[in-house]
Amino acid sequence: MSDARPVFRRVPADMFAFTTTERADLHTAVMQVFGEAAERLRAVLTFDEVLAGLPEIGWYEPVSDESLEYTLGALHKHGLIERTQNHAAHYASAAEYERRNLHYALSRKGEAAYQGVLHAIGRLEESGALQTAVLDAIAARLGELDLLLTDESADDRRVHAALAELEGHLQGLRSGVVRFHGDLQSLLRDEGADAATFQEVKQATIAYLTDFVTDLDARRHTIADAVARIDRHGVAALHARALRGADLPTLPGQADPAPRFLEQRAARWTGLRDWFLPADGARARADDLADMARRAIVELMRALERLSESRRRGSGTASDFRTLARWFSAAETDEAAHELWAAATGLWSARHTHLAPDDPTAVGPGTSWFAAPGVHVSPLLRTHGQSDRAARTARVRDTTEIREQRRQRAQRERLELEEAWSRLATPGPVRLSSFARLDQGSFSRLLELLARALTVPARGGERRASTADGRLVVTLLPPPDHHLAYLRTARGVLVAPDFIVSISESRPGQAAPVPLRPDFRREATA
Repeated sequence: MSDARPVFRRVPADMFAFTTTERADLHTAVMQVFGEAAERLRAVLTFDEVLAGLPEIGWYEPVSDESLEYTLGALHKHGLIERTQNHAAHYASAAEYERRNLHYALSRKGEAAYQGVLHAIGRLEESGALQTAVLDAIAARLGELDLLLTDESADDRRVHAALAELEGHLQGLRSGVVRFHGDLQSLLRDEGADAATFQEVKQATIAYLTDFVTDLDARRHTIADAVARIDRHGVAALHARALRGADLPTLPGQADPAPRFLEQRAARWTGLRDWFLPADGARARADDLADMARRAIVELMRALERLSESRRRGSGTASDFRTLARWFSAAETDEAAHELWAAATGLWSARHTHLAPDDPTAVGPGTSWFAAPGVHVSPLLRTHGQSDRAARTARVRDTTEIREQRRQRAQRERLELEEAWSRLATPGPVRLSSFARLDQGSFSRLLELLARALTVPARGGERRASTADGRLVVTLLPPPDHHLAYLRTARGVLVAPDFIVSISESRPGQAAPVPLRPDFRREATA
């Protein structure tokens, strides 16, 4: 099926009815016997062969002849098994005729039902994943198709095989994304798991999503570029060669399979374009996938933050009051309850307020308030409820000068970057050794350009990449000899192959080279 134009197809009501009856286990086991026999190219089975095949697929319970006859009859009634008579054989007795005269085989409907059950079981046992290896496989198959379409003498069977593998990888990508999204939503809703396990799983998922999003952008552009090259060759020509390579048989009484084959190929190619290079200029589904992964990272981070906060705060206000209420209910006397109240709230008698005498040690804690000396009380406390006059609010800090300093620093950094780019621009292809002595800033920019070019797959020996802002384009060719380049800086000497390097400004309308993932610069420098 294609994800481009989903079409509703009616399924026969009794196609999977054998899995819902009281004898569903035996019905399914018999279907599996026929399926296993078909894989061994044994399309027709007798009654005794079906009975003997049950233990081979793991059914060890005794099955009576009546039960097996009922099952075969029910499957035949649903149209899943075809039943024929063999009049050419010789039978020694009437009993032998009864058991061996009828031959059973899976019908087309039965084959579809059996494969549907296997597919459903497989989907229940699988777990979703976002695999960059699938993206690499899609890019590899597109590159192979590009080469095969360029070579008119290439075998059409290779074209068909490469296209089939491409469609299989795309289906695997779609299925993995759907299952992973469902598993991810279940993980976000799961709050009842063990706290340590919950935190460990979510941290691992965050790391997994981060790595996938980091690699997705570069791979998406690579696949989109390959799809564009195939479109220039002509998708109709691709499908025509795949049809010739498929060598589809035309059986008597059946329609020509070629139109259906071409229709499926066109729909699945449209689905591939929807993922990476939509023809109508709409948003690619790969971009939606990246947004989904980024949102999931944020939600998982918030869930981990809530978990950490709840573990730090062992008790809340509500639990404190419930504990205090249990203590009050357990108090034996009113005096004990009063002491508990005073200890919990701090509401002692008046002389135990925040106003204390000048020398607190002069009055013991057991002194009665009647015998204790008086404490000076500010008139403001009686009139305004404050012991001292409130001070003025501090002035708001003026950040104009700080903003101006930051703006000037940003301008200086931009000018330094512009000067570095202008110093590195070349009049044409030059040797890497021509950059013999560079200041540290220009040397760092040169390393960045080389790192971006080296991460792009070579096309005819040439590698092209651009800066992050797309202003400069660097072209890298392998050295024609075994000479080495020595680039000297204040921090040391870099020894590298003496590449042929061309650095120039990007021209309007020029195809944008494939960008580099953010962390490659650190790996290349290391």
